[in-house]
Amino acid sequence: MSNYQDKRDAIIIGGGHNGLVCATYLARAGLKVSVLERREVIGGAAVTEEFHPGFRNSVAAYTVSLLQPKVIEDLDLHAHGLRIVERKLGNFLPLPDGRSLRVGAGITRDEVAKFSRRDAERLADYEHRLEAIADVLRVLAMEPPPNITDGGWWKAIPELIRAGKLGKRLHKLDTGLRQELLDLFTISAAEYLDRWFESEPIKAVLGFDGIVGNYASPHAPGSAYVLLHHVFGEVNGVKGAWGHAIGGMGAITQAMAKAARAAGVDIRTGCGVREVMVENGRAVGVVTATSEILQARAIVANVNPKLLYEQLLSPLVVPAPTRERMANWRCGSGTFRMNVALSALPDFSALPGPGDHLTAGIIMAPSIAYMDRAWQDAVAHGWSREPIVEMLIPSTLDDSLAPQGQHVASLFCQHVAPVLPEGRNWDDHRDEVADLMIATVDRFAPGFKDLVIGRQALTPLDLERTFGLIGGDIFHGALSLNQLFSARPMLGQADYRGALPGLYLCGAGTHPGGGVTGAPGHNASRVIKADLR
Repeated sequence: MSNYQDKRDAIIIGGGHNGLVCATYLARAGLKVSVLERREVIGGAAVTEEFHPGFRNSVAAYTVSLLQPKVIEDLDLHAHGLRIVERKLGNFLPLPDGRSLRVGAGITRDEVAKFSRRDAERLADYEHRLEAIADVLRVLAMEPPPNITDGGWWKAIPELIRAGKLGKRLHKLDTGLRQELLDLFTISAAEYLDRWFESEPIKAVLGFDGIVGNYASPHAPGSAYVLLHHVFGEVNGVKGAWGHAIGGMGAITQAMAKAARAAGVDIRTGCGVREVMVENGRAVGVVTATSEILQARAIVANVNPKLLYEQLLSPLVVPAPTRERMANWRCGSGTFRMNVALSALPDFSALPGPGDHLTAGIIMAPSIAYMDRAWQDAVAHGWSREPIVEMLIPSTLDDSLAPQGQHVASLFCQHVAPVLPEGRNWDDHRDEVADLMIATVDRFAPGFKDLVIGRQALTPLDLERTFGLIGGDIFHGALSLNQLFSARPMLGQADYRGALPGLYLCGAGTHPGGGVTGAPGHNASRVIKADLR
């Protein structure tokens, strides 16, 4: 079926949160916008679904911290039903020897002092340093980065101005902080934390943020930036806090969808895109999975850049430098994601009984060395036989997710290989690895396995098939130095304009990267609006 006559201003491919954010800003500017989502539910990887009778949970994305306050305010998400509550405790680290470390407002220093008075005394300075840097990067996250252009001086001047503004902001940092920022972009999380602390528990809690969604050792150069990336967050005005959206992560995208529809956005679910149409070197429309043809002045891809350029566009129309870049675009988070239905709350050996620690991110990875071994084992074997597991029990904060007296748990598990070695298929090993993850939690909370009454396990292949996350990459591409800032997704496309006129990108594969932030969608909308005026 053809629909040439009904031309839109913009078509957005993918109904994840960045696509919804971008669409709403464009529609509020008076543009005619359609969002096309392949799945029957809107929200991309930020969705809440029933995975066991009576039990609902955030299927893929699972926690709130990085969602930009400006996006929440501009889209008036609270008026559209969004409610976010803070965890009562930030993190909980149970240790094999029966000790534990709790991280949260007013208690972290005393908790760290149990292991090292020196570390407790250094903690405030560490937090101050990272916060000062994060403040600058928060601003930069909401702006297109300077773009490398092959055009003439008239194209170069705006980028030079943007670079100059960046320089001024960075100059506000003193020399020591500027050096620290450079180090954070280049050295490993392990090396950076070793500069500050001597005790393993605090390094484990902080170092975990350096490998979340990052298929790498904590000793890998550049992993310190990933650590910093997770400090950007803010919940209800509290910087660095972690929260939960009542109703799960799907409550965020449902509120965004309401905001989008209120602005006039046409949202279509069950409407996958088979191909981006190109005429005379320009992106002019899409062909849907049902062969419907839709045209627009702007085609906006809210998908992994690799998916866009290698699956939705003919290689004949993609410029050679872009094809080469996408062939080398590194994807793979090393993530195995599980949702678990529980008959009761687990009981941790290190801190028995109920308490605020059960609302925290529960990190089962007692040291940096443990995390390094997990990665090395995954590279050699396909998955770590002593994996890293972070567990959240959102039903401790949200009783809408499970029947009364019962609970749901999110397990974010690392490391697993995006593609198994020796030609093995993830479909053949899903249950084996899921059993291993349950057993890992059981070591820290004996009896956990017996509480499990239902589970959903998502391998990297499942994440790719279900959500379009190539290699299971939750960030649409690794947050490595060569895939950040002006190089995300590549030099010359940092301004959200794609390889062809009329083509734009607004997903996590653009600056500032992954997480449920809304920043790429916000930034892309500014560029698209300027072009379509």
